[in-house]
Amino acid sequence: VLSEKVLAAVYKALSDHHIYLEGTLLKPNMVTPGHSCTQKYSAEEIAMATVTALRRTVPAAVPGQSEEEASINLNAINKCPLHKPWALTFSYGRALQASALKAWSGKKEQTKAAEAEFIKRAQVSLTLSH
Repeated sequence: VLSEKVLAAVYKALSDHHIYLEGTLLKPNMVTPGHSCTQKYSAEEIAMATVTALRRTVPAAVPGQSEEEASINLNAINKCPLHKPWALTFSYGRALQASALKAWSGKKEQTKAAEAEFIKRAQVSLTLSH
């Protein structure tokens, strides 16, 4: 519920200020229970809550980055001379998985091609994350 309220407020403010949504980038959080919550939720329940919150609040016009764009942008961020007190790493979905999933296409006979693509993307991402 909190994530939905925050996302709704963000997109209302963007709309109020006539921001071009196609030019924005969203890096959302996962919807997980708060620290004081004693109930344990499964990964599937967290996934359902996260996707539900995003579907209810994020306009379809908001784009994503390609894996190439994510890798190039991460490389530039890591080369930035400003002090960074945290680790800046890649997004697995953007930097690794897309090409491998496309190469595999759900076909067993494409497994080797998918593995090769995954290794290629992992090697590129590894060099950009340090």
